[in-house]
Amino acid sequence: MKKLPIGIQTFSEIQSAADYIYVDKTELIYRVITGAKVNFLSRPRRFGKSMTISTIKSIYQGEKQYFNGLWIEDKWNWEKIHPVIHFSFASIDYHHLGVENALMLTLQQIAEKHNIVLIGSSHSQMFQELIEKLTALKGRVVILIDEYDKPIIDFLEKEKRPIAEQNRAALRQFYSIIKDADPYIEFFLMTGVSKFSQTGIFSNLNHLNDLTLDQKFVNLVGYTPNELNQYFAEWLDYAWQSFPDLSKEQFMAHIRLWYNGYSWDGINTVYNPYSILNFLQKRSFENYWFKTGTPTFLLKLMREQNDFLFNNLTASDSLIDSYDLENLDLRTILFQTGYLTVKHIDRMNGIYTLDYPNREVEQALTDYILAEILHTSHTSTAIPVFNIKAAFLKNDVEKVVKIINAILKDVPSPLLRGKKEDFYHALVHLHFRYLGLLMDSEVNTSDGRMDAVVKTPSHIYIIEFKLNQSAEKALQQIKDKDYAAKYTTENKPIVLVGINFNSRKKAIGAWKMEDYH
Repeated sequence: MKKLPIGIQTFSEIQSAADYIYVDKTELIYRVITGAKVNFLSRPRRFGKSMTISTIKSIYQGEKQYFNGLWIEDKWNWEKIHPVIHFSFASIDYHHLGVENALMLTLQQIAEKHNIVLIGSSHSQMFQELIEKLTALKGRVVILIDEYDKPIIDFLEKEKRPIAEQNRAALRQFYSIIKDADPYIEFFLMTGVSKFSQTGIFSNLNHLNDLTLDQKFVNLVGYTPNELNQYFAEWLDYAWQSFPDLSKEQFMAHIRLWYNGYSWDGINTVYNPYSILNFLQKRSFENYWFKTGTPTFLLKLMREQNDFLFNNLTASDSLIDSYDLENLDLRTILFQTGYLTVKHIDRMNGIYTLDYPNREVEQALTDYILAEILHTSHTSTAIPVFNIKAAFLKNDVEKVVKIINAILKDVPSPLLRGKKEDFYHALVHLHFRYLGLLMDSEVNTSDGRMDAVVKTPSHIYIIEFKLNQSAEKALQQIKDKDYAAKYTTENKPIVLVGINFNSRKKAIGAWKMEDYH
């Protein structure tokens, strides 16, 4: 079998070795480079942006030897060579040097490779000078900028935000020369995780063609289901051998559940490359992508905004498109950083439905959210959920109630003081959502209320929660709305459970259950 390209971000390295798998994206890349002149693409971290940039660089440098057998091989004029200005903020030392000095050093290094002397006194002057001198020397330039927003998103925490604002101002000045440099530019592509609003960097780049939500390019990065089956068939069979209790169909369904699901149009889905490659190598269902970046800042923002529930969210197209550094919206940040994805688009009204892309992301983020709420370690948050699962499998609802009370008992008292229904709602909702990732369970929210439906091999439990009301009222709501009707065809006993939380006791005050007839 060919090797898996884990951690490799340089196209020429993959192709020159000849023993790595390369998923041929050159048809889509061809459409990009023969389309608009100046472009922008936003995608989550470790999703293939750098590989895309590197491939475009090789194309414009005329490195035809790396494209043998690929779609673009006989479609491109390989004598059409242009100088490339390529830099990634992931490798620029702005943390120690500052953005301006780090950029000036990088521009100087690029200039020296082309025997160009720069005399500008600022980063923006040097950038403009490099573009003009390089064009005069070797023809119109190709500018490829990767991770453009890293000097901002590295400092989004409240106490560090002044640094983010300072870096944003420096970058805005740096990119301000792009529009006037149009006669010297053959092609321009800038990638990042986020897109800032017009008051930020993009006020000087409002002519960019944004590929992010363009239906023609939703599969530009990431692996489609067809690509996974086409390029990794041998690896899939190899990994399947580690799961002898699963049929091939069950095995593939589990892979889809864990690592597929990312979408930018609500129709086409792609696998996270980093996760699926690591899974194929290690043959273990784990949170590979999530581990590459702990969402510390996001968790702090969730606490500040007292918002912890992110299933089935709606957002406008303007909110999805970009965000404002002065007014951070959790939905936008979670979407752009890859924790949420597009599930449906109402194109008539510009409304997006967002949700977690897959089990990897939802389970891992839920671990951290529960740890943030409960002031505990994320490694221990799953234990109560496993205990709830075990109790349900034994059809022991009384034990489930005891476990929920134990969870509430562990919440520091100051956190529960004065809390309204939404806090209890969020806390229990998260545990039952987590439960749903481990067994056949559903949690839906509507009109500010929650129902939980838990299916065991022998029973179906329909649960309604109330705060400072009564278990009887919770039970009556299940009956009045006839939640059980949709499950009658499953030929299992249906049990209705009403639970009422008592905020004064900080526990379940009463609960009641009865069989559905």
